[in-house]
Amino acid sequence: MTRLDPQLVNDATPVGDARSHAVVIGAGLGGLAAAMRLGAKGYRVTVLDRLDMPGGRGSALWRDGHRFDLGPTIVTVPQVFRDLWAGCNRDFDKDVELIALDPFYEIRWPDGSSFAARQDPNAMEAEVARLSPDDVSGLRQFLKESEARYRFGFEDLGRRPMNRLGDLIKVLPTFARMRADRSVYAHASRRFKDPRLRMAFSFHPLFIGGDPTQVTSMYILVSHLEKAFGVHYAIGGVAAIAEAMRNVIAAQGGLVRQNAEVDEILLSEGAAKGVRLSNAEVIPADVVVSNADPGHTYSTLLRNAPRKRWTDVKLTRTRWSMGLFVWYFGTRGTRDLWPDVGHHTILNGPRYRGLIRDIFQQGHMADDMSLYVHRPSVTDPTAAPDGDDTFYALSPVPHLGHDNPVDWAEHAETYRQRVQSVLEDQLLPGLDRHLTASEVFTPDTFRDRYLSPLGCGFSIEPRILQSAWFRPHNVSEEAKGLYLVGAGTHPGAGLPGVISSAEVLAKLVPDPVRAP
Repeated sequence: MTRLDPQLVNDATPVGDARSHAVVIGAGLGGLAAAMRLGAKGYRVTVLDRLDMPGGRGSALWRDGHRFDLGPTIVTVPQVFRDLWAGCNRDFDKDVELIALDPFYEIRWPDGSSFAARQDPNAMEAEVARLSPDDVSGLRQFLKESEARYRFGFEDLGRRPMNRLGDLIKVLPTFARMRADRSVYAHASRRFKDPRLRMAFSFHPLFIGGDPTQVTSMYILVSHLEKAFGVHYAIGGVAAIAEAMRNVIAAQGGLVRQNAEVDEILLSEGAAKGVRLSNAEVIPADVVVSNADPGHTYSTLLRNAPRKRWTDVKLTRTRWSMGLFVWYFGTRGTRDLWPDVGHHTILNGPRYRGLIRDIFQQGHMADDMSLYVHRPSVTDPTAAPDGDDTFYALSPVPHLGHDNPVDWAEHAETYRQRVQSVLEDQLLPGLDRHLTASEVFTPDTFRDRYLSPLGCGFSIEPRILQSAWFRPHNVSEEAKGLYLVGAGTHPGAGLPGVISSAEVLAKLVPDPVRAP
């Protein structure tokens, strides 16, 4: 067990600041939200992050006047941010500008049909009726069931700790009544006859790294989130939210340090007492919060500590989310060239369940693909130069842990060309003539940039036996004073889940010791 070395300790306590010190590892949105919550409780907070800007997966890159939003692109439950800001005596809407999207996204199929997801119930019913009139009644039933799962799964379970086995036992009857054992796809198939609508109302787990044919049907709650709260985009991207969070932390007297990589969590008598950076600097702490992936936290940051639950063997047996191939690109003079292409478009390949099986279960790089296309410049003028566009095209791919993983160093450009061909054929004709800036992220990038196990895009897959109590707890059982937040912990991935993990954290961390 590695202990604090007094000769290396950085005792950088500000003069006159005797507050208890909390160190947060990682400036992703979960880490920043945790820092805000702890700052509001009275802690002096230091956030340490290896990147050069806050946001983690929600950070951005700038190329030739284009801002590439690297990760999440939508805000589905603005209230979790408003509650977070209110807990810090701030007003979220004064710091961040949200734009409501309508439609939320358009789904297109190879047969030329399409579906536009809308917030207005009448408009949504009209979209369903246009494709399959017999499925309108199924939509109404599906949305009722979605709301019930939202009330239980998000407002109840998702906003309170689930670290004790008793917490799980109490809710098992409700899980059984709601058929949590049934998958999202299986549930959608019971309500919709048309295969296109089965896809349209079951693909949402892909947004948080889950196989729709395996993820618990509790996640149909996303359809209610969209209906109740809408889908929004933050001007400046999610990176603007991260920057606003850093400003709140600074106003609380906290500090966000970039280019500061944590190498190890340091323990003393079984309790977390600080961290050591990759440059050997040691920072003591009364509380340590890890926003790093739980796999990285336990296998690397606690590599010298005995572990009871999250052993290397258990982590090896864990089912991880899929990998992501993302092509970020800019185009010149195209703002009016593709008027039918909105903010979000989903291009389906010829297969749905078969492609999912190849990605999640077989670990096979298929010849076909489906794409999630983000065009923020139609909503946000700050995303691209005047008259130009900024895009990203995301393709789910196998993570690096399958047999015979893809050698992305060799195949990335070939795959990018395939993505471009699909875009030119189905969405953006003439794309090649307008391309400017270009950047590619592969599972290798996620592994190296975000220290994501197996290069996966969303940490641990949200299957039923990897959710709630079964997921890494927000309070660690491996070391006293160690807590976890973020996509890999309870309640899960996605902006609402990540921000809610910090709300749960605040209920678990004791109040700071007050100086005499």
